[in-house]
Amino acid sequence: MMGHTHALTGAAAWLGLAPVFAALPLVNESSRFIETGIMAGALTPAELIAGALVCAGAAMLPDLDHPSATIAQTFGPVTWLLSKVVSWLSGGHRGATHSLAFAVAAGFGAHYLAGTYPIGRDIMVVLLIGLSLRAIGIGIPGNKMGSAMVNIGLTAGLYVVFMSLDVGYAWLGLAVGIGSLIHVVGDCMTERGCPVLWPMAYKFMLPWKIGIKTGKKFEQKILAPVLSVAIVGLLFWRLAY
Repeated sequence: MMGHTHALTGAAAWLGLAPVFAALPLVNESSRFIETGIMAGALTPAELIAGALVCAGAAMLPDLDHPSATIAQTFGPVTWLLSKVVSWLSGGHRGATHSLAFAVAAGFGAHYLAGTYPIGRDIMVVLLIGLSLRAIGIGIPGNKMGSAMVNIGLTAGLYVVFMSLDVGYAWLGLAVGIGSLIHVVGDCMTERGCPVLWPMAYKFMLPWKIGIKTGKKFEQKILAPVLSVAIVGLLFWRLAY
């Protein structure tokens, strides 16, 4: 799947699943899960929106094994070089990073970071928000520098707003884990599949005639608009009820 599709599925997955899982004490910084029950109120509206952006950005992380992917191009030579290293370590594109093991490790790593190193946590949040905005195409068409400035401005503005609303990040690991896993699920629906149970080499995939063809008409003209509508609908549902 393409970068923007992964980002959209990450946001949709968060809006659909997070209010349930975020009710768990380990990912909740207050007693809201006791006061309001499992489904509603486990996250504040600001946390719900922040989580959707973070999860959308995290849904790009498995593609760090691909130097030509959106995430590898987001922060110039730094992410490109990191991508080259990750690609080598993971055995190439759709290797170790496209697995259940990576999603679990990324989730627990982010959860540990959130509870132990506030500065590192904040850096991760900012980077993932910026990545999500880049992935969904927010910017100035044909103007890389202008798009970068828009991205930086929006990312900084959103982070300041979240700080002013006292957004907690005990759910960070959950968002990163869900985002990484939904990326793997999405790529399993394509014609190439993923080694979900890495280090086992077997790839889970749909048959060629059924699997989604990356970058083709179905993904761009049908799937992406459907996901966009789903996100708007889920956001309205979660905030209105």
